Parts: sequence; C-alpha cells; structure tokens
Amino acid sequence: MPSSPTSPADDRAKRQDVGYHEVLQAAVGGIAGDERPGQQAMAEAVAASLTSGQHLLVQAGTGTGKSLGYLAPVLAHLASHPGERVVIATATLALQAQLASKDIPAALDAVEQVSGRRPRHAILKGRSNYACLLRIRDGVIDDQEALVTGTDLLAQAEGARPAPAEPAPASGPGSSGLGTQVLALREWAETEAQRGGLADRDDAPTHGPRAWAQVSVPVRECVGASRCPWGEVCFVEKSREKAREADLVVTNHALLAIDAMHGGTALPEHGAVVIDEAHELVSRVTGAASGELGPAQVERVARRCLTWLDDDLGGEFLDSADTLRAALADAVPERLTDPASGVLEACRTVRDVSRRVVSAMSKGPGGGSEIEPDQRQAAAVAKEVLDLSERMAALSDADVVWVVDRERTGKELRVAPLSVAGLMRSHVLSEHPTVLTSATLQVGGDFAATAASVGLLARERTDDPATTPEQDALVWRGMDVGSPFDYGRQGILYVARSLPPPRRDGISDETLTEVAELVWAAGGRTLGLFASQRAAEVAAGHVRRQLKDHTVLCQGDAQLSELTRRFVEEPATSLFGTVSLWQGIDVPGDTCELVIIDKLPFPRPDEPLMQARQQSVSEAGGNGFMQVAATHAALLMAQGAGRLIRRASDRGVVAVLDPRLVTARYGPFLRSTMPPMWMTTDREVAVQALRRLQEARG
Repeated sequence: MPSSPTSPADDRAKRQDVGYHEVLQAAVGGIAGDERPGQQAMAEAVAASLTSGQHLLVQAGTGTGKSLGYLAPVLAHLASHPGERVVIATATLALQAQLASKDIPAALDAVEQVSGRRPRHAILKGRSNYACLLRIRDGVIDDQEALVTGTDLLAQAEGARPAPAEPAPASGPGSSGLGTQVLALREWAETEAQRGGLADRDDAPTHGPRAWAQVSVPVRECVGASRCPWGEVCFVEKSREKAREADLVVTNHALLAIDAMHGGTALPEHGAVVIDEAHELVSRVTGAASGELGPAQVERVARRCLTWLDDDLGGEFLDSADTLRAALADAVPERLTDPASGVLEACRTVRDVSRRVVSAMSKGPGGGSEIEPDQRQAAAVAKEVLDLSERMAALSDADVVWVVDRERTGKELRVAPLSVAGLMRSHVLSEHPTVLTSATLQVGGDFAATAASVGLLARERTDDPATTPEQDALVWRGMDVGSPFDYGRQGILYVARSLPPPRRDGISDETLTEVAELVWAAGGRTLGLFASQRAAEVAAGHVRRQLKDHTVLCQGDAQLSELTRRFVEEPATSLFGTVSLWQGIDVPGDTCELVIIDKLPFPRPDEPLMQARQQSVSEAGGNGFMQVAATHAALLMAQGAGRLIRRASDRGVVAVLDPRLVTARYGPFLRSTMPPMWMTTDREVAVQALRRLQEARG
C-alpha cells in the first residue's frame, strides 16, 4: 500500500522504470564482487514477485550474495514507484546492522548511479532498544551527583580490565560497576538528544543489560509521547518518524510479529515485505508472541502499585502472588491441559485481582483523569499481569501453557502459540506480497514444511493451467538458486558410524576421544557445536587435558563477541559452544577447517511446546515427529554444517559424531537438507584429510 495518497495520474507521471539488472551490476561492481548466476536468478524472481504480488520462497545458498540479490530489485522498484514503501525484516539486530553498514549503502549507490534517484532508508527496532528520556531525566538513578563524569569513570575502568558482561552494583561514585555504566549511558543519551541522534543501544558506550534497563523502558511502561513531558524529543518517536519518511524500512522478525499482533501499529504503512533468514521466522515470531508469569513477578508489580491502591486491594494483589506460589510448589513441570488444575485456579485469582487493580489505577487523585507518569507506568505493568494471567487461565486451543522450573527464580508459568502460521497468514501474507529467503528453506528436498509453518499452504502453484490451488490457498512459488560453492570438492562429511548412539546422561568417553583426535588432526581450527552447555564444557576440558599445546575456548568463558573475535584472530584456536554458534557465526578461511557436531539437534522430548506441536500434527493425520522434531533438527544441521564453507577457497571436514545420521530411518531426510559434501564413515579418511590441510599450511 502507498505511504501517502497519490492519484493514478500522479503515479504515471512520476514513474520511470529502473532496471534491476543494471542496479545489481552496479552494486556488485561497487563492492568489487563477481557476477553470480544464482544472485541474478534471485534478483529476477524478486523483481517478478514485486510486480505480480505472488509470494516467493527463495533458497540462496552461502556465497550467493542474497542481500544484494533482493536489495537491487527492491530499490529499483522503489525508484520506479514513488510513494511505495518496502519492509525488510531480518532475524536479529546484528543482521540489521550489517545491512545498514554494508549492503544497503552499496545498493543505494548503485541505484543512484543508474537512475539518478536515491531512495531513503531507515532502521527500525523495538522500543527498548532506544534510551528513554523520561527514565533518564525524571527517574531516580544512583550516583547522579557524581563529580567525575560517567564517561571518565568508564574509560578508567576499561583501561584496567574488560567490562563485565553483567556488572555488579556500584558501591559509590568511583565504582567501575553498574553505577558507572549508568552514568556513562545517561551522558551519552543527553549528547544524542543535543545532536538530534536516536540513542540507539548499538551506538552506546560499553554496558551490561542491567545498566541499559536503567535508561530504557519496556514497551508496556511507555506512557506515550502525548503524555510524556519529553514526548516531543523522544528517541523512539524520532525513529518512527524517520521510518515514516523512508522508502525502505529495515526491521527484525520480532517487530514484524508485534506489528501483526497489534494491528499494524509498530511499522509504518507498507507494501511488499522481504523476510531474510526466514528459517528463523517461526522461532522469532513464537518468542514475540510468548509470555511468562511467576509469583515473584506478580509480587514485584503489586508492590510497585501499592502507592495508588487502597490497603485492601493492595493486600489482595500481594496475596494473589502467594496463592500462585503455593499452587506452583506442588505442580510438575509439564504442559497444563486441565482447566480445573490448582495452578490455573491460582491464575484465575491473579486475573480477577489484577483486573480490579488496573481499573483502580486508571484514575488519578480524587477519581480524576490526570495521571502522573509513575502511576501510568505502574498501571501498564499491572495490565501486563492481567493480560498474561487471563490468557493462561483461558487455556485456549491456540495456546500451549506449561510450568517450568528455573534454577534462579523457581517455578513459573509460560504460554506460547501452538502455531504462528495463522498470525503470519492473516496479518502479513494476506496483506503484503512477501519474499522469504534463506540459505536453508528446503527441508527433505522441498519447500512444503517451510511453506506450511509460515502460513502458506503446502501445495505450490504449477505452470499447468489445469492445476488450480485449493480455494483458500495463497499463491506462492519456491525456487532454489543454488550456491557457487563446489561442496563435493571443498568439504567432507564424516559420520562416526562406529561410535555408540548419544546418551541422555552426557557425552560418552568414546565421543570425547574422537573429539580430541579430530582436533589434533586439524591442528585446532575447530568449531565445536554441542547439544548442551554441559557437553561443550566437558569436551573443552577433555581436549585441554589431552592437547596441552592447543587453545580451546568455550562458550561461557567470556562474552560471545570476545570469544568469536579471538577465534577469528587466532587461527589455531578452537571454539566450543551451543545453539547460538550453530547459526550466528561467520568465519571464512583457515580459522575454521573442522566443524564438530556431537549430537543431532532434536528438541528435548519433554519440551512442552514441541510436544504439543507434534501432537497437533499427529491428530491432523500427519507425522508429528517428522514434521516438527525432524524438521527442527534438519534446519539446525544445515545451518551447523554450513559454518564450514563460507567462500570458494575454504576446505575442511564436518564431523557428525552421532551415528543416527546414517543408521536411522530419518537419516536421509536430515542429510538432504545439509550442504552436499562428499560423505564417509571412515574416521581415518577424515583424519588424513585434516592432516593434509595442516601440512599444506606448513
């Protein structure tokens, strides 16, 4: 849809078609790149989708250059259609930053070179990613009268030692902990306000999450620009204003989901949507549509509201937290399906009390309509308790509600959507032509699983005019543009068939021995992807003992960014970790010549959400294990194995130490999703290949 009303005559007068071929060629030339057939095929398909309105799933393997593959036709389209707006949604904030700093500038330079026009773009994030002036200027924060500036203190502290991932609370103005970081953040935010910046967290001084919480507010607690004394200079409002002025808006999956859930209030009006890293879409949307509620949370909110409640209602709110705590004490960590359960009865108690609290908090002194910001924020968090308890108590067929037992906070409730397909279908796909792209969209050899999971029916339209889609089908097309890499020559897939199957009680001695031998053969240069943090730590400890001259980093030793930096800068170093390394690390070259996967990454069999999704598929006549658990594992295996070959000169081995990849009936299904490397089950072949690579380096 247009961002501003224009007449057909105006559109025709302004329109001047810009060729995406020329834009792509100029963009590739601008970064000194090479033309790639897959990238060209992708650009052609995206351009056709923007013109026809047909949805597109396009798998573009590593090395294709998919960012320019969709940016070139998108920007050419925007240059040809003044008044239109396109949204790009990435999986993470980091990918947003990569697009903003590298790929988008190159594509904008190209379209300006070709057409003389330069579409405007903006990066849009969730509210909590920007500093809040109300919190900074009107909130009570320790150390605000310090004689030394926070920036000076922080610089002094950083000169002595690296800033901790989660700093301890400060004991005074000269402390290098939480208080110092908060001071530096406040000063930085004020500087941003003076210069007209956005106070985006990515541009902030070094800080931990607790420090950032002191200068930002969750979505629920925002009082709104019209009611905030600093609304006219609000950083969030500025970011939204920039987005409304832009032709291209780059956001993330979570904000796209929030926009869908809240009636299009998070994003400006737009036409087409491009979803990058679409293999993560279901997980990210699920996260955005989920919630958790525990007795500590209810108690904390109740105490925050006491100032504006009479004694009886305030006491009831506090008591409801105790009621929930008592019910959870006897509950088993599992899915809740009985509406008469004690936990859900306690949830209804919280719901009923919080509803009365929200009503009482909506009035100012003497029953008036004027409400102070502190009261409005407290009312917002009470409303969040109401919404969560109401949703959980309803036990809707569309939701999964379960009890979890967390090590630090104890038992609490969680709720998540059984499926996100309906949400995506109704509020994204039905309203916007959508391109979904990733290196891994085909599962088991086709796009059916991905199409079904995001809200497209599993049947693809064909070119046969006699074949018509089902009545309620959305028209879509799937294509795989391949990869420029020769996986059969560049990589070996070694499956340790002789090892015993993985155990539930931890990594086996035989597997540890295999890990050490492979790392020795590779001379380090290993990315170890493990099914659990415990397995990663045990394997790292074993290799350190067996190979004393090797450096092995393990996730949890330091911040992940620091570990990744060392892994890149110290080629002989190895890095072991868990799920965040399976997809989030890009290390081309001889830094990574061996990827070890200790265990097929199936979801835990007792994980309530996955259990519920499998059961739902089975009840509908499908194969719940294959469509949910095996599909989940296949996508992760493809992503994990894909860490090895990142450019045409890369060589190495992917070692899967789980024999089920070749012995189980679902093995071929998983392998079909992985890069097509030459496969062997002979350990000596893998060891000798790694030794040759090491010798070739001299």
